[in-house]
Amino acid sequence: MNRVSGDWLTAAPTQAVLAMLEEAGHQAFFVGGCVRNALLGESVGDLDISTDARPQRVMDLAKETGFKAVPTGIDHGTVTVVVKGLPHEITTFRADVETDGRRAVVRFSDHIAEDAVRRDFTMNALYADRRGAVVDPLGGLPDLQARYVRFIQDADRRIREDFLRILRFFRFNAWYGDPAQGWDAQALAAIAQNIEGLASLSRERVGAEVTKLFLAPDPAPSVAAMAQTGALAACLPGAVNDPLPVLVHLEQEAQIAPDALRRLAVMGFFDGASLRFSRGDQKRLSRLQDAIASMAGPGELGYRFGYETARDVVLIRSASTGTAINPDDLTKAQEGSAAKLPVTAPDLMPEFTGPDLGKALKDIEARWIASGFALTKEDLLNGKG
Repeated sequence: MNRVSGDWLTAAPTQAVLAMLEEAGHQAFFVGGCVRNALLGESVGDLDISTDARPQRVMDLAKETGFKAVPTGIDHGTVTVVVKGLPHEITTFRADVETDGRRAVVRFSDHIAEDAVRRDFTMNALYADRRGAVVDPLGGLPDLQARYVRFIQDADRRIREDFLRILRFFRFNAWYGDPAQGWDAQALAAIAQNIEGLASLSRERVGAEVTKLFLAPDPAPSVAAMAQTGALAACLPGAVNDPLPVLVHLEQEAQIAPDALRRLAVMGFFDGASLRFSRGDQKRLSRLQDAIASMAGPGELGYRFGYETARDVVLIRSASTGTAINPDDLTKAQEGSAAKLPVTAPDLMPEFTGPDLGKALKDIEARWIASGFALTKEDLLNGKG
C-alpha cells in the first residue's frame, strides 16, 4: 500500500481535526496538492481535507471540540478550521450538477468517487487518510509516478467545466510533468477546440495562472505547447516564445532565480494591466520595457534603473540574440547601480541658470557615464572627458 508521510501529516493540530471528523462517524481524507506533493517528495503547503460531513456539521463539530471554524465558502461546501493557528480547509464531497466553463453548481455527496471525478487531473484526485494510507479512486497514482498530466476521463468535458483548466494543464506540466513522457494528445486536441473559452475567464484568474506557470523552473516546453494550441496568443497577444528557452538556460547557468516578469519581458509582453497585475508588477514591467528600449549599456542601466533591472535587461538581450552573458556586463551593472554623479546643480551656478543649467548638467552626466563613472568632480568641472 502506498503511503505519505511528513511533519505536515503528523502535526498534532492536523491529527486532531481529522480525529474530530472520524470519531463523529465521518470519512475524512487529505486531498489534492498536499497528497500529490508528498508522494513526489516535494514541500507541502496548504492542507485540504475532504469529508462526507456537511458544512454545518463541520461547523458544529468544531464548536463542540473548541476549534475555531470560519465559513470561508460554506455555500460551496468549504469550512476552514483553525487549530493552534494552523488552518485546515475542509470541503464536503461534491458532485457537479451544472457547469458553464467558469463556475459550477454542485450538490453534496457521500461518496469519495463522485468527489474525485469532478477534479481536473488524475494526479490531483489522490486522497490519504490520517495514517497516511493513499486512496486512489480513479487510478491516478501511475500517472503521478510517471509525472504524466492527464485530464480525468474526458478532456473536453473537464475543460468545458472550467476553461481555466486549459492554463492549469500547461502549468501542471511545467511544475510536475516529465517532458520525456510527451504530451497527452487528447488533451492538446481538446484545448485547441475550446481555446475561445479563455476569453470568458476573468483577467485576474488568467493573470494568476500565467504568473504561476512562468515561475516554474522551466516553463519553456509548456509555453511552446501553448503556442501550438493557440493558448499563448489568446492569453498573451503578441508574445513570442522563441527566446524563452534561451533565457531559462542563461538563468540556470548564472544561478539566477526564475522570475515571471523577466520571462514575460523576453517574450515581448509588457501589458500587465490586461492580466490585472498589481501596480508594482505593472510598474516593473514598464521599467523593463523602458530599459530595453533605451539601448543603454549595462553600466548606465544600473545607474538609471538599479541593479536588478539592469541585470534582467542583460539577460534579456543575451537571450534575444542567442549569446552568452558577458560577466563584465553584470559587474558594470553593479557598479552603475552604486554610482552617484559627483557634480550637482549648485556646482555649476551662477555660471549656468535655467535651461542652460539643465543642459550643462546633462552633458556632464553623459561624459561621466561614458568614462565608466571614473571621472572625478574636478575632471568634470574642468571639461575632461
